Amino acid sequence: MSIPLRYTLAIGGYILRQHLSGKKRYPLVLMLEPLYRCNLACAGCGKIDYPAPILDKRLSVDECLAAVDECGAPVVVIAGGEPLLHKGLAQIVEGVMARRKFAIVCTNALLLAKKIDQYKPNPYFSWSIHLDGDKEMHDHAVSQAGVYERAVEAVKLAKSKGFRVTTNSTFFQDADPERVARFLDAMTKLGVDGMTVSPGYAYERAADRAHFLNRTRTKELFRGILRRGRGGKAWAFNQSSLFLDFLAGNQSYRCTPWGNPARTVFGWQRPCYLLGEAYVPTFKQLMEETDWDAYGVGAYEKCADCMVHSGFEASAVKDAVARPWQAAWVALRGVSTEGAMAADLPLDKQRPAQYVFADNVAKFSQIGEADGQQRPEQTSTAA
Repeated sequence: MSIPLRYTLAIGGYILRQHLSGKKRYPLVLMLEPLYRCNLACAGCGKIDYPAPILDKRLSVDECLAAVDECGAPVVVIAGGEPLLHKGLAQIVEGVMARRKFAIVCTNALLLAKKIDQYKPNPYFSWSIHLDGDKEMHDHAVSQAGVYERAVEAVKLAKSKGFRVTTNSTFFQDADPERVARFLDAMTKLGVDGMTVSPGYAYERAADRAHFLNRTRTKELFRGILRRGRGGKAWAFNQSSLFLDFLAGNQSYRCTPWGNPARTVFGWQRPCYLLGEAYVPTFKQLMEETDWDAYGVGAYEKCADCMVHSGFEASAVKDAVARPWQAAWVALRGVSTEGAMAADLPLDKQRPAQYVFADNVAKFSQIGEADGQQRPEQTSTAA
């Protein structure tokens, strides 16, 4: 089992309604980050170096559900930080499902055994367990020994209780295709319901940028991986066939950053989930006041190497709706891993990068201190 039929029909129907209404830009997945605090310090994460006033900040349950309503996307991915640190997470999940939207909790699973009885299996709910490869790969990526084994035990526990469980994996410059393929085989044998894969992208706030992939290396890596799995047919992916085709260099897409808008403790993040260049208080402002043409591959230097699902999965999904025969063909025959790749977008007219992370940290740290940011135990709707 990969993407459930209920999910496919809901997303397809939603996209069709947007097209019929004439909307050019609309969200597919809300990336909700109710906190930045985490119980790991992964080298590839951009949250671990925020100061305490920011790490102590939480979105309340009401703020989270207001964001769900404001955005209107049919899927809500709840991440962080580590979302299981948020004491109101179960309420947030229930509120999302009550709206007949799909709730996906992305977690490192270290707290899952302790918290799992707060949740009940539901067709609208999934656990997405972070696993960046096999034991050695994952423990290296998260900078802590023993995390892989605990995550695998959490997968087994959640499956035994009847939950839908997927994995999410990011692969970096030193990833070996054969080893990644063996990892995907292992996850398949473990019984996960689907897998999400993505290349590492050296966004500004990442602490360790040396091991991230450029676009050419990304395509070569994923061709190498998918070649070992019959074009990907050997594994159940929780992603569209055309996005996997894109990772292998067979499709040339422009990103749709509004497809996966991010609501964080700072506000609505502009322009996308990875690039936090600015923040606005409302989703309407994000959609209507962002200069979308100023971002993306070929438009902005920071975006040059990005092929991440949060920017391009929505592009692939919309293409699948527009060209269902192409998506079906790739799904049936598998992703092509040989031959010429699709022409990439030219970079000769991209504008120079602007580095704003340090200024944002300083600004929001001052705001947090000035506001006397509440600690988790001071409110019933935040952790």
